[in-house]
Amino acid sequence: MTFVRNRALGITAAAIAALLMTLAFAGTSHAAPRVVTLDGFKAPGTPAQYNKVKVVKQGSPQGKKILVLVPGTSAGATNFGPLASALVKQLKGWQVWSIERRENLLEDHSALQKYLKGTATGQELYDYYLGSIINPAINPKFTPKTDEETSFAKDWGMNVAVNDVRKVVNLANRGGREVVLGGHSLGGSITTAYATWDFNGKAGAKSLDGLVFIDGAGASGASRPLPTAAQAQENLDSLNDPGESPFLTLVPPFPWAAGVFNAIGSTLALKEPNAPATLGASPIIPSYLKPPVPATNAGSYGYAVDNDTGPESLVLVQSHIGQLAAAGDPRGWQNGELGTVSRAASVFSEHVGGMDGTSWYHPTRLSIDAGAINNGINNPAQAVYGDKATKGKSVKLPMYSFDTVLGGGRVADATRALARQSKVPYKWIRTVKRVGTYSHIDPLSASPAKNDFIKTLVPFLKTRVK
Repeated sequence: MTFVRNRALGITAAAIAALLMTLAFAGTSHAAPRVVTLDGFKAPGTPAQYNKVKVVKQGSPQGKKILVLVPGTSAGATNFGPLASALVKQLKGWQVWSIERRENLLEDHSALQKYLKGTATGQELYDYYLGSIINPAINPKFTPKTDEETSFAKDWGMNVAVNDVRKVVNLANRGGREVVLGGHSLGGSITTAYATWDFNGKAGAKSLDGLVFIDGAGASGASRPLPTAAQAQENLDSLNDPGESPFLTLVPPFPWAAGVFNAIGSTLALKEPNAPATLGASPIIPSYLKPPVPATNAGSYGYAVDNDTGPESLVLVQSHIGQLAAAGDPRGWQNGELGTVSRAASVFSEHVGGMDGTSWYHPTRLSIDAGAINNGINNPAQAVYGDKATKGKSVKLPMYSFDTVLGGGRVADATRALARQSKVPYKWIRTVKRVGTYSHIDPLSASPAKNDFIKTLVPFLKTRVK
């Protein structure tokens, strides 16, 4: 694409495109996202440039109430983009701050940003990140971080994550503002960890005015029993093996592959929804992710992440968004049920500012530590991990939880248990279960008019956080 300069306005078409993308992400100019970078926790052994945490802010900067949201496994701050836009429209005087964890600083968004600006085609986008795997002659090409150069990330566990969150909460607290902390999936575990963390004798809850758990919490259960001290040590020993990657590998053999696949697919689905699927012809993409007929970018992406057609291995990214169109060559996507393919794609796609809704390098240590949070009740595994989520009886806060099929009611159980430990009044608690009708991403992607999460969270926040 050739860009021309409007001499009267002094701006380029590229700048206009960037502005339109920002407004689409925010849903309204009033809620246009603002990104700030904070100094994070000084993790031993971590290079200074990675001791940072970003925050995506939405809503009026004058808002005196702030909902701080923590993303889940392999997710980024813009995961909450569509949700935050809807919330700030309905919650007068509120801001929503979404945390971009430090691991996302390891990502290379150069080709994705060129594609958004129109200086690279969809094929060039694919070639940069994935095409060179088959054709090494492609240049320039993506050079992922190696396990050796990121070995420091083996220590990016709950202690690092919680202390990074602390930086964000401290900023949100300035000026006497009220702060509610929430998280989706693993972010719910981090939320529990923060609220129950021992900060020099005081629980993290002392700096908060409420908790929100979105299909994730910090209690062990029958499906994930609390590890013994010996098992915890074995987990650390396995991670610290010289041949072990610091990161989860959801799509072997590359830790970054799941994030890259999702970032490319979702971004193509938003920007060129009706074009033939760029990923559809790729031999790298597994057959179970491809529609049985030629499809568009939107059709291909929807097929992969819809709860009816997506594989079980992608349960972490699934929504109820409709079905592959009955006709067409290539086949498009027919929206339906709770959301649309564009909303589902916007949860994970690339945005202005060099961020997408995925995390290409998710620290294994963070997921290991989450298994010992135990609703803030001390246990031998925490001692092995060096965690301090031990103030589980000092969390006297309003609490809200939402279960989808993945939570299966366990999030509600954990929320009630945390409340009982701290003798929280029953009327302060709201638990919502949609285990038979909602997939894991539906609370983030469902259209506001159909989204039971938004419909129940908004009145809870209005009533319980005053």
